[in-house]
Amino acid sequence: MNDVYITSDPLDSDACTKAVTFADAGGLVVFVGNVRNITKGKTVKHLVFEAYEKMALKEMAKIIDEAVLKWGLKKMVIHHRTGLVQVGESAVVIACSSAHRKAAFDACEYAIDKLKETVPIWKKEFFEDGEVWVSAHP
Repeated sequence: MNDVYITSDPLDSDACTKAVTFADAGGLVVFVGNVRNITKGKTVKHLVFEAYEKMALKEMAKIIDEAVLKWGLKKMVIHHRTGLVQVGESAVVIACSSAHRKAAFDACEYAIDKLKETVPIWKKEFFEDGEVWVSAHP
């Protein structure tokens, strides 16, 4: 399994969990970001994600390297969807493991925050009355 992965196919959170499971890792945290049906009071039909894939993969790997070093993780994986993602489907999965739970929680939170700040993946929300790009970055 790739530590960083971008795909238009559905994500497999179970496979991500298994990839970071080790006998000496007492803390295992998995963040799954699903598409919700309401944003700011408006009904969401679906999302579309676009990525500058080559750069996004490099930035995702950099996040993993930073988290492993800072929190002494056993392993971290980050997988992200592109293309059309329906309400209820997963857009991102981040899984990590460490000897203790606090490091795993902190590292996972860091990874999703950093991903949203630095990774060139863009989200467009589609509503019944139009669409909008969200948090266009970097």
